Parts: sequence; structure tokens; C-alpha cells
Amino acid sequence: MRHRILAVVLAGALVAVAAMPASAANKEHQQLMADIRMLQEQSQLLQNMLASLTDVVKTLSTHLDQRLDQQNAALVKGFADQKLILDTLSNDARVIRERLDDNNVRIGSLTQEVEALRHALQQRPTSTEVDPTGAAATSGGGSNAGGSAPPVGLSPQKMQETAQADYAAGQYDLAIEGFQAYIKNFPKSDWVDDAQLFICKSYLLEGKNDKAVDACDAVIRNYPSGNAVPEAYYRKGLALSNLRDVAGARAACDTVVKNYKDSDVAILAQQCLDRLRRP
Repeated sequence: MRHRILAVVLAGALVAVAAMPASAANKEHQQLMADIRMLQEQSQLLQNMLASLTDVVKTLSTHLDQRLDQQNAALVKGFADQKLILDTLSNDARVIRERLDDNNVRIGSLTQEVEALRHALQQRPTSTEVDPTGAAATSGGGSNAGGSAPPVGLSPQKMQETAQADYAAGQYDLAIEGFQAYIKNFPKSDWVDDAQLFICKSYLLEGKNDKAVDACDAVIRNYPSGNAVPEAYYRKGLALSNLRDVAGARAACDTVVKNYKDSDVAILAQQCLDRLRRP
């Protein structure tokens, strides 16, 4: 474009020069040449300015791209950090909810156990023991007409209270031995299925879930008509849940809800099922 303009100007100048006298044409030629040089210089100046502006635009574009990249990276990192925080909070809330549910289950279980222990203590005899002949026992080891007193026989109530006291004190190994001794010595007792259930609960509280499952199965298998069967299914469900056997835990708790819906542990079993159904 610039060359075309110069060509037009030059052609016009030549025509003007051709139409003028020689002296006037010479002056006019010089003036035209001067104007042409000025136009060339201005054109060169404009080109230089245009090149400078182009460099500035490129530099600004580069800086702008870098700034946008930095801002995008910061936004992406910010969103990622926020998502990580939200995920962490969600996991913490889930853990807290599970622990609260577990605490509710434990509180319900402990309430039942404390009530059973209180009932057992209320039934504990307060009278002093006498020997089978009716004479009071002496601490000095004196003899009577029939010789030394015979050893006192095992008391099922005393053995039950001792084992339950060890259980309440957290001495689960001693409690298990006491309940096993009770089952061995008094297999026809009405409380024998409860003793076997306490063995299951002791193993469960010790974290020995495999043994807890076996102990609960012994209640279900050996005492199918006993009143401890519903809770045995429920405790078995808890142990299987701890062992990550979700299907088995659901089956055990579902048995309580469907077959023993009027039992005291039916509500706890339903809570266990709701907890197992959560993602």
C-alpha cells in the first residue's frame, strides 16, 4: 500500500515537472524529492512504531497467558483442596456416626447386663451358712462327735454371681472360665443358656470375634428353646460385622427382626441392619 501511494505521488510529480519550464521544474523536482524522502522517513518511523507495538502486544499476551495459567492452576488447586477437605469431613462424620451407633449398642447391652447383675445381687442370700448337721461352723477347726465337717458342695448361685462379677469388672478371661465351669457343673440349670451367652459377649468385648461366633452358635445349637437365642443371633451379627462378613451379619440380625420381633434386642438388631445397609 505504501509503495502504491509513493508511485502515485511520483507519477503526479513527473507529470507536473514535464509541464513546467526547466528552471521551475528543477526546483519542483527538488521539492518533490524532499517530500518523498520525508514520506519515506515517516513511513519507516511508522513501521518501527508498528513493530514496537507488535512486540509490546506479544509481551502483554505472553504475560496475560502466564497470569491466566497461574490463576487457573490456583483455582484448580483450590477446588481440589476444598474437595479433599469435604471428603475428609464426610469420612470423619461417617466414622463418628458409626461410633455413636456402636456406643448406643454397647450402652443398651451394658444396661441389660447391669440389670441382670442387679437382679442377681438382689437374690443373693444374706444368711450365714451352716453345715449339713445344723451346727455352726467354727474357725478354729475344732472336731465334733462325727469328725471333721464335710466340704461344702458347689453352689450354682454363688458360681453365677462370681462369674458375673468378673464379667462386670472386665476380667473376661476369668469370667469365661467361671461361665464354662457353671455349664459343666450345672448343665440342667435354667440359666445355662445365659452362661453360654455371657461367654459369647466376653469374647466379643475382648475382640475375639471368631470365638464369639462359635460361642453364639453354641447357644443357638444347644439351647434352641432358651430365652438367650435372640441375643445370641444379635451378638453373632456384631461379631460377623467386625469380621467384615456383611452378608452373615445381615442374616443373623435379620433373623432376630423377623423371628424374635418382640424380644428386647429386636430394636438393636434393626439398628445393626440399618448400619450395615449404609454405603
